[in-house]
Amino acid sequence: MKLGFVSAIFPDLKLEQVLRFAAETGFTTVEVMCWPVGNADRRYAGVTHIDVTNLKELKRRQILDLVQKHGVSISALGYYPNPLCANAEEAEISILHLAAVITAAQKLEVYQVNTFVGRDHLRSMEENWALFDERWPGIVQHAENCHVRIGIENCPMLFSNDEWPGGKNLAVSPLVWRNMFARIPSPNFGLNYDPSHMVWQFMDPVHPILAFGERIFHVHAKDVRVDRDKLNYIGILANPSEYHTPKLPGLGEVNWGDFFAALTEVGYTGPVCIEVEDRAFEGSLEDRKRALRQSKRFLENFIS
Repeated sequence: MKLGFVSAIFPDLKLEQVLRFAAETGFTTVEVMCWPVGNADRRYAGVTHIDVTNLKELKRRQILDLVQKHGVSISALGYYPNPLCANAEEAEISILHLAAVITAAQKLEVYQVNTFVGRDHLRSMEENWALFDERWPGIVQHAENCHVRIGIENCPMLFSNDEWPGGKNLAVSPLVWRNMFARIPSPNFGLNYDPSHMVWQFMDPVHPILAFGERIFHVHAKDVRVDRDKLNYIGILANPSEYHTPKLPGLGEVNWGDFFAALTEVGYTGPVCIEVEDRAFEGSLEDRKRALRQSKRFLENFIS
């Protein structure tokens, strides 16, 4: 496995600075964020370390040279919008940009894009499948044409009042994944798996690895802490942000030994990228760098 991190935690650094830090710290790969320039509507969104809308040959060559210079690979291009949102214009913009990210992944010889399926949070699961069937086959077909794999993250996107009550990402459970893959059985359509999102849904984060091993294209390493006292007071129907907190790996409730044992059992050898969303480490750029150094030391107990 290759240990890396998600570049979204460094909105204030340029791509070369991100890769230089990765190399100096001993990381071997980075998931690089590719949001549209200037589009930041939530935390960790709107980060653009590669502008895929202006990827001319000279810029493409410069990026490849940076990768070679620092000896740090790009594990995936990341862009996490809502292609199934109710606003048709917003959905179209997201889909068009996602297509541009897929095209850029081929040009940069990355061949992996991570994203969300999306969801109209005011509609039922059944109603959202109609949107999925309308919008996603074409996206996956474009990825196939570019020889690019799409990894869907299993984050419910249910953290703020504007995402209530259904969340803005459909792909939250093994039941949904089976339906997704039955509707689009493409070998280029899989998962970017984050165990923390299973924990705060009170689901086993290890079992999906054993059940969907061949569909796990990419892994996010993030932990989570559930406040049981708060949960006993407000209940699981409250906004999930009221009873759980994202943490660095090793500071929450994920059993990382069992997690990596399962990844090893299914033969996973791909990227494991630390995703920093721990507010305790966001006070400064140095705090964020420290978060990655600390997470790396912990995860090296499981990744040689």
